[in-house]
Amino acid sequence: MASASSPFIHDHFLLRTESARRLYHQFAASQPILDYHNHLPPADIATNRQFANLYEIWLEGDHYKWRAMRCNGTPESLCTGGAEPYEKFLAFARTVPHTLRNPLYHWTHLELKRYFGIDTLLNESTAPAVWEQANAMLQQPEFSTRGILEKFQVKALCTTDDPTDDLAHHLAIADSDGPAKVYPTFRPDKALNVDQPQLFNAWTDRLSAVANCHIASFADFKDALKSRHDFFHSVGGRLSDHGLDRCPAKFATGSEASDIFERARAGHAANAEEREAFVGHLMLFFGQLDAEKGWTKQLHVGAMRNNNRRLFEQIGADIGCDSIGDYPQAQAMSAYLGRLDLDGSLPKTIIYNNNPNDNFIFATMIGNFQDGEIPGKVQFGSGWWFLDQKEGMEWQMNALSNCGLLSRFVGMLTDSRSFMSFPRHEYFRRTLCNLIGQDVEDGAVPDDDGLLGPMIENICFGNARDFLGLEL
Repeated sequence: MASASSPFIHDHFLLRTESARRLYHQFAASQPILDYHNHLPPADIATNRQFANLYEIWLEGDHYKWRAMRCNGTPESLCTGGAEPYEKFLAFARTVPHTLRNPLYHWTHLELKRYFGIDTLLNESTAPAVWEQANAMLQQPEFSTRGILEKFQVKALCTTDDPTDDLAHHLAIADSDGPAKVYPTFRPDKALNVDQPQLFNAWTDRLSAVANCHIASFADFKDALKSRHDFFHSVGGRLSDHGLDRCPAKFATGSEASDIFERARAGHAANAEEREAFVGHLMLFFGQLDAEKGWTKQLHVGAMRNNNRRLFEQIGADIGCDSIGDYPQAQAMSAYLGRLDLDGSLPKTIIYNNNPNDNFIFATMIGNFQDGEIPGKVQFGSGWWFLDQKEGMEWQMNALSNCGLLSRFVGMLTDSRSFMSFPRHEYFRRTLCNLIGQDVEDGAVPDDDGLLGPMIENICFGNARDFLGLEL
């Protein structure tokens, strides 16, 4: 335990037992990183961006911080508004002491320690010195985006990309000699918006342009999507991703989906039932594309987005006004995965939960659709969004352990927009080892490093490497 005079972030941070400490330091700490889901801008890697200051690398796009700052009474001008970077940083520093027991408090000090060697607790009085020290270090070559990837042993990362993206930055990265592989992830959420014709048609026109084809019919639309899927594959992409309230449970026929598509193109919004059936048809189509190429499909399920209409209309999406949804999940997920399985087109799949009430639904659902050939073919993904903190991670791993095989788990990802977030892998690894270490102390698992060590190494890196099929 740290004393009043010792650093908050120390060698045994979050590791409560001797067994946990041994497992972490011997087997987890040195593992490289495969960050297979994040929202990092590939342009920053392609240009090897050098951040001008701590605001740019740390607060520029972080809706977790904005959400906490609003809760602390910080005006929007200091969150997403036009205030100067230093003033925004000071506002965050004033907020940090109020985040005790929120994961932001842990992440903040872990990141300051691992990037800049700063042990000082961040608050309004320490902020000027932290700002000065961090900014000076950020000017050094090792703090460019590629320097950061090398520092944290990032072997590969997968960004999140719209099918209409030209992937020019990914192509530039592939032609360079960088420290990590960077691959696109196919995220076709905007292809589903037939209930919003204005948005849907503008996006479909962009798809037509980038796929270099005229989209006059639903068949043309699907051909264009397949063309983009093929292009992503040629650039190294091996994952898709979908953000859904819940999986589709209704599946339009080809002619029904075509009718819905044509009405949307004519400016007529699909109703809720029509949209679900259209989504179901396309999600089966996307599953087929993924299965044919051996891709991994990711399903991010259960977020209730853009709750604050005022801020959404003023600023936009992804600003910290989302929450956990309470959508019914079990029957819809069973219907979707079951239909793909019945059609012989169920790809490797990772499903991420946002509502802890559904943990055991997800943990049991994955066991229904394993194929006896690919270990852990259907995965219960790591704690996501509001659950990517110590307790949420423990809940997810306990549910998976009780109902499935923790040893086949593909582990952690950052899901972040910040190049300061790679210590989240360390945070997860410490939580994992603390959990297993406590089991050792309790006599619930054998005190056998030959048994536990390889499992921990695989959860930290090896399972994801073997499962995803990326070229590392």
